[in-house]
Amino acid sequence: MRKETNPEDIDGMHSAAGILTSTGGMTSHAAVVARGWGRCCVAGAGEIHIDEKARKIKINGKTFTHKDVLSIDGSTGEVMVGEVETQTPKLSGDFSTVMKWTDKYGSMKVRTNADTPADAKRARDFGAQGIGLCRTEHMFFEGERIMAMREMILAENEADRKEALTKLLPVQRKDFVGIFTAMKGLPVTIRLLDPPLHEFLPHDDKSQAEMASRLGVKRSVVKNRVLALHESNPMLGHRGCRLAVTYPEILDMQVTAITEAVIACKKKKVDAQAEIMIPLVGTANELKLLGDRVRVVMAEVKEAKKYTGKLNILVGTMIEIPRAALTADQVSEHADFFSFGTNDLTQMTFGYSRDDINTFLPDYLNEEILPRDPFQTLDTTGVGQLVEMGVQKGRSTKSKLKCGICGEHGGDPESIEFCHKVGLDYVSCSPFRVPIARLAAAQAALGA
Repeated sequence: MRKETNPEDIDGMHSAAGILTSTGGMTSHAAVVARGWGRCCVAGAGEIHIDEKARKIKINGKTFTHKDVLSIDGSTGEVMVGEVETQTPKLSGDFSTVMKWTDKYGSMKVRTNADTPADAKRARDFGAQGIGLCRTEHMFFEGERIMAMREMILAENEADRKEALTKLLPVQRKDFVGIFTAMKGLPVTIRLLDPPLHEFLPHDDKSQAEMASRLGVKRSVVKNRVLALHESNPMLGHRGCRLAVTYPEILDMQVTAITEAVIACKKKKVDAQAEIMIPLVGTANELKLLGDRVRVVMAEVKEAKKYTGKLNILVGTMIEIPRAALTADQVSEHADFFSFGTNDLTQMTFGYSRDDINTFLPDYLNEEILPRDPFQTLDTTGVGQLVEMGVQKGRSTKSKLKCGICGEHGGDPESIEFCHKVGLDYVSCSPFRVPIARLAAAQAALGA
C-alpha cells in the first residue's frame, strides 16, 4: 500500500498479494505493472490517507494497520474490510471453445505485454500470438542488477559506465533467451530503456546511505547525483531515445544482449523473432541516428560470434509523441514497424497527467465533459486521428510497414474495434486481458 509506486518498488510489488494506491489511475505505474503480472490492484483510492512511516492508514475515520486484512476488487475498485472468497480463472470448457472460434475469424493478431519468461508463458497459455511490449527497465531491479545499474549511473565517464554495463549484459542476454524460448518462434518486441535514470536511484537518506556503502563511495556522491538527475517533469524529460543519444553505451549493451540471445537461440534451433523498439521518438533524425547505431552493433556482434545465418531482427519505434504521428511518413523511412504507445500518446494529446487524472476525472464524467476515461477507452475523435494518420502516413512511405498498439487500450473491446478499422496488424495487452482481446478482434472482423 503506497501513495503511488515507482520502479524502485518492484521487489515489494512482486512480493505483494495485492496493490492499493491513493493516487494514480488505470495507466499509472502500479496499475500497468500489476496488470502485467496478474496482481490485483486498485489505484487512485483518494479517500485513503496513508502514513507509511507509522504503517497505518485511515479510511472514512477508521484506522487500519499491517495487522489488519483488507480485500480489494481490481474490477470495481472496491476496498473491503476482512477476507473475501476468491477463485482463479481458467481457460477451459465452453470458454475455451469460444476462444478457438476467435482465432478462426479474427484477422488482427493479439500479442501481450510481458517482461519475463514466466509472463510470456502465461500469455501463450491464454493464446497470445507474440509479445508487443517487453519493458527492459523491469529487468534491472532484481537482485544485484540494481547495484550494477546504479554503479553505471554514478560513473563519471564513458569507460566506467561501460564497465558497469558489462555486469548487466549476461543477465540481459539470459532474460532474452528465456523469453524467446517461451515464445517459440512468435515475435517479441523489446523496448530499449525508457524511464529517466533518477528512477533507478533511492531518494530517502537511509537508502542513499546503504547504496553509498555498497558501492564504496561517499554518501554525498549519491546525494549529489540524485539532485543532478532531478527533473521538474520527468515524463517529458531525459528518457527514452534521449537517453540513448546521451548515453549510447546503454543502447549498445542492450542491442548486444538481444543479438547474442537471438544467435544463441538459433544455434539451439529456437526460432527467435526479435523486434527492437526505440521509444519516445519525436523526429525522424532521432530514429535515423539510433536505428543506424542499432544495425551497426548487430553487425558487429554477428561478426564477433562468427554467425553466418540470418538474424531477421526488425528495428522500429514507439509512436507516443504527437509529432511522430504527424510526421510518420518521414519517421517510417527508418523503421520496420510502428507500435503506438497510446498511454503516453493520450497523455500528451490531452495534456492530462495519467498519474493525477483521478483528482478531476470523476467530475468530468459526471458533467459529461468526457464520455469515458480516455486512458481506458481510446479517444477515437482526437487521439484516434493521430493513430490513423500515423498508419496512413507511415505506409505511404513504406507500404508493408507493420503497425500495432501496445498501450493499455489494446485490451479494451471498443478500442480494439477502432484498431481493426484503421488497419493495425495487432494489438497488445497484459496477459490476463488476452482472451477478451481475442474475442473483440474476432467480433471486429465479423462486423459485430
